[in-house]
Amino acid sequence: MANQFALDIEKIRSQARDHMSDGAVTTQSEAKTSQIVDILNDVLATEIVCWMRYQQHAIVSAGINRADVAAEFTEHAAQELNHALLAAARLSQLGADPDFSPSTLTKRSHTDYVTFESTDLEGMLKENLVAERIVIQIYQELVKWLADDDPTTRRMVEHILEEEEEHADDLIDLLGDLT
Repeated sequence: MANQFALDIEKIRSQARDHMSDGAVTTQSEAKTSQIVDILNDVLATEIVCWMRYQQHAIVSAGINRADVAAEFTEHAAQELNHALLAAARLSQLGADPDFSPSTLTKRSHTDYVTFESTDLEGMLKENLVAERIVIQIYQELVKWLADDDPTTRRMVEHILEEEEEHADDLIDLLGDLT
């Protein structure tokens, strides 16, 4: 039989006992883990900035389509906050402190925090769509980079990516409804 699954249980048990203080981190190198931590702190900042932007847009939006757009912004804001909390929890699992520092959030974020006049629903939708497209591309690259080196982080990013793609679809639909 080609490519059979086999484990050295004694070796795995020994490694588990020898490296208990590493928590969830098992076989990846410290350099890779350090890079993942840096990237996840940027993901955390990005998701917090996206949460703030969506929440602010939901609150100030006005006009004839305000109810539908504000409801979508509120839903997206809640999901962005959840994404930030997922990244923070993963950072903790990796033995790192999540960086919630307000003084560096916008510097570390991959997206901008843009505010609008309350009557510019189209501008809000377009700016949020740009932000979604940015994170979609970044998360696609991150999934490829992580590959099999950190499957837990990769699956988390894939989950976030799926929701970000849904956000982009929702925003395209809302933009179509405005015209």
